[in-house]
Amino acid sequence: MSKVKPFSISKAVVWEAYKRVKANKGAAGVDGETIAKFEEDLKNNLYRLWNRMSSGSYYPPPVRLVEIPKGDGRTRPLGIPTVSDRIGQMVVKLYLEPEIEPHFHPDSYGYRPGKSALDAVGVARKRCWWFDWVVDLDIKGFFDNIDHTLMMRAVRKHTDCTWILLYIDRWLKAPVQRENGEMLDRDRGTPQGSVISPLLANLFLHYVFDEWMKKICPRNPFERYADDIIVHCVSEQQAKWIKTKIDQRMKQCMLELHPEKTKIVYCKDGQRGGNYPHEKFDFLGYTFRPRTSKTRSGKYFVNFSPAMSNAATKKVCSTIRSWRFHRRSDKSLEDLSRICNSIVRGWINYYGQYYKSALRRPFYIFNCILRRWAMRKYKKLKGRPRRAVYWLGRLALRQPGLFAHWQFGCTPTAGQ
Repeated sequence: MSKVKPFSISKAVVWEAYKRVKANKGAAGVDGETIAKFEEDLKNNLYRLWNRMSSGSYYPPPVRLVEIPKGDGRTRPLGIPTVSDRIGQMVVKLYLEPEIEPHFHPDSYGYRPGKSALDAVGVARKRCWWFDWVVDLDIKGFFDNIDHTLMMRAVRKHTDCTWILLYIDRWLKAPVQRENGEMLDRDRGTPQGSVISPLLANLFLHYVFDEWMKKICPRNPFERYADDIIVHCVSEQQAKWIKTKIDQRMKQCMLELHPEKTKIVYCKDGQRGGNYPHEKFDFLGYTFRPRTSKTRSGKYFVNFSPAMSNAATKKVCSTIRSWRFHRRSDKSLEDLSRICNSIVRGWINYYGQYYKSALRRPFYIFNCILRRWAMRKYKKLKGRPRRAVYWLGRLALRQPGLFAHWQFGCTPTAGQ
């Protein structure tokens, strides 16, 4: 007769968690075990995880810490749990998310089913037409500074399930291991990169910010994607007051607004005069600022609207150069397109949603690299850039679907 487990956890949910973790891919944790390695003994590995979680004896291993470079020269700490630990976290997420999700604010967009970053950008775009001012908030080291006591208090508002509370508490306290093997204990924060962190971060800011805004500033709409937050205001005076109140609120909850990155922005356009220190802001890879737009009748006007940011453009250009296609003369154009098209389509689908012309610069660079590839590949084009461009241009007319950016309308032209 089998022994009854203290916690009732469905084996079917463990299997579903494994499938989702596999679909998300991801690197190995501190044990060096990849998903492929985990699958070599899949049945026993999943049973072992289920058995330990059901008996209350599961203790998460340390999280591998990786420093990811940021655009400003600094690094962002990324925590990578083991494959088994990611599956365990996904099990808790599958049980907990349905309980929490219905309570979230409609203007919280990050890591939520049926919502996306583009939804947040689109709503922010419309509200910048209606409201003259914006408070662009930046929480200093948000994921690294979440208070564990407040976090667990928020979780308990939505579940009294003993094993869910037990494992979330253990995940919050799990140590971090640096690349050099140094072990760091944690008394605050939840590592970016873990499966459960986005849900916990959303829940934390739901009470720290969303619910608080409903009470204190019910007439000031906002868009929040995880810890990226934009608040709309009717005047500069109101924006200053809200910024001060939010700063006080964050300090009450053991968080801090970044003093340099948090700013008040004037949404300047053709109808709004005056000059102010800040007339643009970045949000989710887009820069919002005054831009020249054209009506359907052909008239031009100044509009406060989003377009692909300089930081995003720089990152895309860097990725294109990293492919080093100009040195891969052993490949055909069809080979090159298979390597990059899915990535390029992703850029087009995201950054081409608003102000499509901002994508011309990275795609111009891409075409220049293809020109260099053609001159290296074919003797008749060697040292003849104009002829190489014409050759690519004619090919783009015959096969516009060969490269995703050609379909987008960015084909090779004279001068590239």
